[in-house]
Amino acid sequence: MAVETDVLDELRRLRTRIPRLTGSLAATVDGLVLAHDVPDTEPEGLAALTAAALGVAYRMTDAASRGDFRELLVRGSGGYVATYAAGTTAVLTLLAEDRVNVGRLHLEGRRSGARIADLLATRVGPGTGRHADRPPAPEEHLATVAPATDRPIGTLPVRTPQRPTHQPRPQTGS
Repeated sequence: MAVETDVLDELRRLRTRIPRLTGSLAATVDGLVLAHDVPDTEPEGLAALTAAALGVAYRMTDAASRGDFRELLVRGSGGYVATYAAGTTAVLTLLAEDRVNVGRLHLEGRRSGARIADLLATRVGPGTGRHADRPPAPEEHLATVAPATDRPIGTLPVRTPQRPTHQPRPQTGS
């Protein structure tokens, strides 16, 4: 697929623009790897963890009324993991050493995220992905699949504490 090659080229160019960048990964928001340049790291695992962190970041920005997700920065004792939105369907995750210029990391990460979003939009587009050759689902099947609850998609159920049905045993103590 040509888009994978173009995205990989962008990741490699990114490494030359940011000193102390140790790896980069482009993935879908569901955690599927699009392209990667991450030596000594399992890209599928990193993509899955990125998707999990992204889910939390989306919820945080929504709960705090801070608009759409843009980026996430995690700092560990050995360096940084930065994730940037690449359109609405993909993300860019960068791994950097502890002494990286964080301002430069943000500047180049945001630019590359926008370039990757453009590449995906122009090269893939709607309906041309991996499963585009599959026939559409029959409409009678879609009519039988109804949402289990009436809560909006993306919201979590709220657990209401209830009183126990049994009485707790008295504690015999010292």
